[in-house]
Amino acid sequence: MDNKFDISAFVNVETQQTVLSSLVDRVKSRRKESKLTQKKLAERSGVSYASIRRFEETGDISLTSLLKIAHALKCLPDFNLLFKTPIITNLKDFKG
Repeated sequence: MDNKFDISAFVNVETQQTVLSSLVDRVKSRRKESKLTQKKLAERSGVSYASIRRFEETGDISLTSLLKIAHALKCLPDFNLLFKTPIITNLKDFKG
């Protein structure tokens, strides 16, 4: 990850950088749990080895490639959870 200033170093808050770093860590952990090298994941996913290596080092990857990696790691259904949480703009709408 690049060494840019991140407010989360001082305050417990999610930022783009912390979410990205956490995502990279989870993907790398899942790859290792599956006993796959970066090269083997590249073969299974159809994503280039260089792209996988760059993603694990910097977090940079296209959405299409990330979806291919998720599919190869049997995590594709996780993407269906994105943007499903409704936005609460009025307490009357809250169903918690």
